[in-house]
Amino acid sequence: MPKADVPPRDSTAQKASPSYRLAALDPDFILGDSTRGVRFMLEYQKAEDHLRARGILSTIVVFGSARVREGEPWYEAARAFAKLASERGGALAPGDLGRDHVIATGGGPGIMEAANRGATEAGALSIGFNITLPHEQEPNAWSTPDLTFRFHYFAMRKMHLAMRAAALVVFPGGFGTLDELFEILTLVQTGKMRPVPIVLYDRAYWQALLNLEVMAQAGLIRAQDLALFAYADTPEEAYARIVEGAGDNWRPATEDGVQT
Repeated sequence: MPKADVPPRDSTAQKASPSYRLAALDPDFILGDSTRGVRFMLEYQKAEDHLRARGILSTIVVFGSARVREGEPWYEAARAFAKLASERGGALAPGDLGRDHVIATGGGPGIMEAANRGATEAGALSIGFNITLPHEQEPNAWSTPDLTFRFHYFAMRKMHLAMRAAALVVFPGGFGTLDELFEILTLVQTGKMRPVPIVLYDRAYWQALLNLEVMAQAGLIRAQDLALFAYADTPEEAYARIVEGAGDNWRPATEDGVQT
């Protein structure tokens, strides 16, 4: 006897299943526990691609409090320093061979905004490495738009702040500033990062906050580790400490903005 015709089976349920989604377009999969390593890699690669596209070879990283406001001494000092460093450090040089000593910050308000603002006022590019926080951090309006990034992972943000750093200037700040400062100090001390000038702005603040000589006296760090950083009290002095600390590794700009 002839078989009865079997109606075609509908595949709607299969197509609607999360397992059928393309892996790269499946938010549940991409944001799941098992793909944390992939997300970590993507945070590295996205920022890296943009930095390379702009030819960013090295940076001057500026840290400091997000709570400082325009008109306050530390804000205006960070603004003046970033403008001065952008003009003299080479960030204004033609970008065909890459750009050195571009100002980079954590991308938020306060000292970060001041430094991005000073670089912009000099006519230079500047970078903002923002982080997603429980109370959302908004990017400041002064970092170069296509060099303004947002990270989920503090570790990857720190890596990008460190990997191109030719110098570090740390203005007064709180726990986050201390975390970033000691991250760089540890990398340099342990040889995981090449030595770079580390300048603490406002000697009185830092010496009142940190007596690192106690660690040296207790034999917990070497006496020469205290030479890993220097102090400065003016924007001019901060830039001078960078040039002095970098020695022959620093390539200053000439008056026309072109590096020698």
